[in-house]
Amino acid sequence: MESDAQDSMRMTRALQLAERGLYTTDPNPRVGCVLSRDTNVVGEGWHLRAGEPHAEVLALRAAGDAARGATAYVTLEPCSHTGRTPPCADALIAAGVRHVHCATADPNPKVAGAGIRRLREAGIGVSVGLLGAEARALNPGFFSRFERGRPYVRLKLAMSLDARTAHVSGLNAWISGEEARADVQIWRARSSAVLTGAGTVRVDDPRLDVRLDYGPWVRQPLRVLLDTAETCASTAKIFRGGGALVFAAVDAPAAAASSGRVERVPRADGGVDLDAVLRHLVELEINEVLVECGPRLAAAFLRARLVDELVLYVAPTFLGADAPPLAQLRSSELTMPGFEFRDMRRIGADLRLILTPKKA
Repeated sequence: MESDAQDSMRMTRALQLAERGLYTTDPNPRVGCVLSRDTNVVGEGWHLRAGEPHAEVLALRAAGDAARGATAYVTLEPCSHTGRTPPCADALIAAGVRHVHCATADPNPKVAGAGIRRLREAGIGVSVGLLGAEARALNPGFFSRFERGRPYVRLKLAMSLDARTAHVSGLNAWISGEEARADVQIWRARSSAVLTGAGTVRVDDPRLDVRLDYGPWVRQPLRVLLDTAETCASTAKIFRGGGALVFAAVDAPAAAASSGRVERVPRADGGVDLDAVLRHLVELEINEVLVECGPRLAAAFLRARLVDELVLYVAPTFLGADAPPLAQLRSSELTMPGFEFRDMRRIGADLRLILTPKKA
């Protein structure tokens, strides 16, 4: 029989395994599984990519006959429906597992407790909640998509010591150092989509793609452009290599030529309705959105209280009071809830801050 300390250790290991799918499982959640019998680990597995075996199945394969009578530690409730792969709950039952520890229930309505019920009906003991907060933190977008009906929004900004974001001359030059820019690539790689505005495309002409080599499973996030009046040139770099999804206003005239797929949404506050954009992205199974944009769009997301996490790079330089600000917020809007620091660390010559909104 496993002790409480061993249970925590096994689930911690399952979470470490799940993290191996951080950049590859989308739109599926990152899940890990450990099988333990007589205090010995007999099998491990983690989900790598949608359409391929889930963590439980891989752990059972590794364990073989030793799975019978074992305890399973899974970072998410085993699925109970047939999707791209068969139900994991049935695989655990067929293998003769004795007990299953789930870190958290699955928010997907196709599961939502059905996997737990199926296991219990088969006589398998089930415990739920061990390191549940950690399991949710590994899949913020997956839970947000099903529980709130919108993706998890991460706003990435870079600024000088005087909270300015670009040279006043309009010079297209980096504020952040090379190490910080490399760090941004990691945030892009884990995201389902990278979103920007028309102003950023016209001024900076970014590619917004992932230029990391983390194996044969490199996955490019969906590139999303908010272009209210469809003013961006079809030659913009964002449209290269598969194009981009463009959101334009319903009443905007159609562009003569576009290199992206265009979706029409209502107008709001001088741009497009951000809630409508995020609802549409949920329909595309988008879990995490990385917003890389200028001060106007940053202010719009902050004003709408749609920012779940703020990733802020601070460069040790000054750009002057006439340079563009971090976010174009009016003084009357500064009563909105603030943020609290979650992490601070040096990235090369720069400082990276991670903040989340204060809870009411």
